[in-house]
Amino acid sequence: MIEIDGSFGEGGGQIVRTAAALSAVTGYPVRIKRIRENRPKPGLSPQHATAIKALAGVADGEVEGAKPGSSELIFRPKDLVGGDYDVDIGTAGSVTLLIQCLLPALVFADSPSTLTVRGGTDVRWSPTIDYLSQVALPAFAEFGVMARLSCRQRGYHPRGGGVAVLETVPGKLVRADLSPSKSGSIEGVSHSSNLPEHVVRRQAEAAAEALKRAGYDADIGCVTQELPSTGSGITLWSGWKGGSALGERGLPAERVGTFAAEEIKRELGSKAAVDRHLSDQLVPYLALAGGSYTAPIVSSHASTNIWTAKKFLDVDISVEEGDVATFRA
Repeated sequence: MIEIDGSFGEGGGQIVRTAAALSAVTGYPVRIKRIRENRPKPGLSPQHATAIKALAGVADGEVEGAKPGSSELIFRPKDLVGGDYDVDIGTAGSVTLLIQCLLPALVFADSPSTLTVRGGTDVRWSPTIDYLSQVALPAFAEFGVMARLSCRQRGYHPRGGGVAVLETVPGKLVRADLSPSKSGSIEGVSHSSNLPEHVVRRQAEAAAEALKRAGYDADIGCVTQELPSTGSGITLWSGWKGGSALGERGLPAERVGTFAAEEIKRELGSKAAVDRHLSDQLVPYLALAGGSYTAPIVSSHASTNIWTAKKFLDVDISVEEGDVATFRA
């Protein structure tokens, strides 16, 4: 059984999700100790526990300790089984982080799958649903991941209520060497629920103006809806780089749009192939299939994911730091 120190490196929920995902793919059982030991609320959060239980369903596996507050987890995978899965995280738990955890297993399943996830689609400390569908999944596809994501209903903090559907087709992963995108165009979507229409328009206009001053043209759509939860946000993307921001009470819509624009401007200003957030999300696929890509920096999340991947796979992942960081396996 592989032993993982859950407090290593970044020491958050990511090490749990990555370790469990690679356990499912490789078939090696894993024990994760000291989970989120140094966080204000140590142990598994409810959304982490839900993700592990859902992964156990896909892997026809056994799991011990998958409950909120648990500091130790044992995961014993068996066969990866495709099919229809429905997971309710509850409230505004991150839909995208759960999908990240299950996707590697679904890629290696014995048949196509449809995963329906309910929770928060646009919440803090996680990729937005648009970032996952427009930036991350196209990058994963370069490694052979065949998946399509649709957002049936957005969910914001704290109520959630979002619904996303992921459709996957198993296939063999392939080596990928990602080069910087030559496209200078930026796309995006500004969205809200239960708020005046002018909120999404102001978010979009502020982002477009900030990008225009920097020499970028942007095509940003606006979507206003009435959903169970209330909130707003904006996500921008260009190739394998993105930027996003979420609205909050008392924060002007213009600030939200400008923040997203500044984030993607920072990423586009780098000569790297992918943005700093995508760099760590790619590590499991880099480890499984081989390849290379560059990122602006080596984040703590990326370093932790590399350390975790090496526990399960006999792979040499190197990172060379310079003007950009080069990841290679």
